[in-house]
Amino acid sequence: MISFYNSLTKKKEQFEPISDGKVKMYTCGPTVYDFSHIGNFRTFLFEDLLKRVFIAFGFEVDHVMNITDVDDKTIKKSVIEKKELKDITSHYTEAFIKDIKSLRILEADTYPNATDHIDEMIEMIENLIKKGHAYQIDDGSVFFKIDTFSKYGALVNIEKSNISNDLEISDEYSADNANDFALWKSYKEEDGKTYWDSPWGRGRPGWHIECSAMSVKYLGSHFDIHCGGVDNKFPHHENELAQSCCALDSPFVNYWLHSEFLMVDGNKMSKSLNNFYVLSDLFDAGFEPEEFRYLVLSAHYRTRVNFSMKRKREAKSAIARISNTRERLTEINNESSKDYPEEFKKFNACLANDLDTPGALAIFFDWIRKINSLLDQNKLSTEDIARGNSFISFFDSIFSILPQKEIIPPEIAALAEKREQLRINRDWAGSDRIRSEIESRGWLIKDTVNGPKLLKNS
Repeated sequence: MISFYNSLTKKKEQFEPISDGKVKMYTCGPTVYDFSHIGNFRTFLFEDLLKRVFIAFGFEVDHVMNITDVDDKTIKKSVIEKKELKDITSHYTEAFIKDIKSLRILEADTYPNATDHIDEMIEMIENLIKKGHAYQIDDGSVFFKIDTFSKYGALVNIEKSNISNDLEISDEYSADNANDFALWKSYKEEDGKTYWDSPWGRGRPGWHIECSAMSVKYLGSHFDIHCGGVDNKFPHHENELAQSCCALDSPFVNYWLHSEFLMVDGNKMSKSLNNFYVLSDLFDAGFEPEEFRYLVLSAHYRTRVNFSMKRKREAKSAIARISNTRERLTEINNESSKDYPEEFKKFNACLANDLDTPGALAIFFDWIRKINSLLDQNKLSTEDIARGNSFISFFDSIFSILPQKEIIPPEIAALAEKREQLRINRDWAGSDRIRSEIESRGWLIKDTVNGPKLLKNS
């Protein structure tokens, strides 16, 4: 059984899906006015881990991640750069998809854009007004009345009377009651060309209503899991929970999961501290995508993870140890087994315990040390090796950090086979000619006790 720490109940709970064997999961995606920074990807990698664990444990996952392509930041960017909003957001959406692919993050089943779901947002706002949970003010803006939701503050244990002390008063909140947040924001001149017609006049949706409307459209009024970073807890998720429960008359979401911050050399990322990085900054500095994956996933998702160049070296070393072990095993026998080593159950038990990746990695590296010692002593049976291959494959289906095996083109494989026959016949000159031909096509051939092995020449 799987258990998670539920931010809503403040305790670890056994996961019970609404529908057997299926998980409906919504994750807050990027606001596409700029490149996502590495702190954002800490959250996206946590969500990828969660999804991979569900899949590995036999669940069918329906994953929706929104794209926030209209808000204050996207509008400001389009006005400053004198470009259409769509041109700005399309560019950064493409960059985001490229980034998640580089990090081997499994793509969501659905990526709804906020601007494609304005009608659904208006419908939800109308429903909230009808039920007495929202009101319109003179300029045409609409606000959610938090006093109508008795459970407001459940995610962060905040008293309604103290909310205004934790907020910067802006057009996100009502001038009449600073606790009430915007569902619909009336058009202002600084919005440029960005507006939609509504029953309350021209305007645009507030940030929080976007996620409510899109999650409900694709996952229904009651689904399993909602994820994000701890910075999303308040006000975004708190407001999303309130408006959704009131509009739908349902619990909305059963489990709320949040990942902690990524720190840089012990500090929060800040442009003023010159420690603000996007993925391309890391790659330009020599970081490999799998090294960043390992660095993030080696820490428990509910603890802060520190990014530093020292951690890069640790990640590189850890990946090399696993990769070398895989190489040693497959050189002897590249078959897999339906069975696994005894450590497999303990490894899975850690993952099932609120995604305890540090515990899972400790068990896995203990096994790596043991298996290498047995390899050195030539004490592994063919079945032991097959089980080991299966364990490493399963491990990488979760962490996805090992070098991906190249598909050998048939013509290269045929040349290698021909060369091996020449070697058997002691035709060394012919063998060397074919080796040279293989190398000219971008491949290397390594002779081992178990036969020739082809490697892509990087």
